[in-house]
Amino acid sequence: MHKIREASRKLCISIHLTKLISETGQSKVPSLSNPIHTDKAPPVVAIKDITFAYDTARLGIESFELAPKETVAVLGPSGSGKTTFMHLLTGLLRPDTGSIQIHGTEITTLSEASIDRIRGQHVGIIFQNLHLIPSISILNNLLLAQRMARVAIDSHHAQHLLAQLGLGELSHRRPGELSQGQAQRAAIARAVVHRPSLIIADEPTSALDDTHAREAITLLKTLTVNNGAALIVVTHDERIRNQLGRQFDLRAMK
Repeated sequence: MHKIREASRKLCISIHLTKLISETGQSKVPSLSNPIHTDKAPPVVAIKDITFAYDTARLGIESFELAPKETVAVLGPSGSGKTTFMHLLTGLLRPDTGSIQIHGTEITTLSEASIDRIRGQHVGIIFQNLHLIPSISILNNLLLAQRMARVAIDSHHAQHLLAQLGLGELSHRRPGELSQGQAQRAAIARAVVHRPSLIIADEPTSALDDTHAREAITLLKTLTVNNGAALIVVTHDERIRNQLGRQFDLRAMK
């Protein structure tokens, strides 16, 4: 449990701190393996034979793959390992055994700095607690996300994305000036503004009514397809499980 708490602490810290890049050229993202050109697109994520023990529980996953434009609901009740799975997948925890690859790059053997760079550029995370920075506008939340991802600052793209999500006229408002549904959409925009190839949403509908829950999932699926990304929704919300392409139940992984 201590390891999980520590991973959660690091995840929250990474949202509120900007890690500036050295201009010396020494902080390049580790190169991703060249894909093999076959008729089938190589997986965005590939997990093989991982185990992770915490307290008296154990999570074990023999195989899990996710291709571009594919969507999956990761299911299970509280305590089934959903948060642990998300932390393993994003490199915030390391498995006791097994392999986790993102675009063919094995992340379990990388340094924390290298994992941070891969996560920053290639993964977009939508948190259950949105973690929007309250002191700046939602537009600046998006621009800060681009900076943290070490991509070019593109205000036009950020504005266009907010407009797509019905927030174009609200871009200069701070998060506290938004409704719950608007803040949820702003968090979605922040997670995808750097065009990640993997989008992970942690309980994105737990605080939403039925209408807003459907809208949130529809938005996520649309953005996933438009960006050629892969989408993982970690949830115990029975309302949305059938809206994703497939289901992955962690109760069977114990």
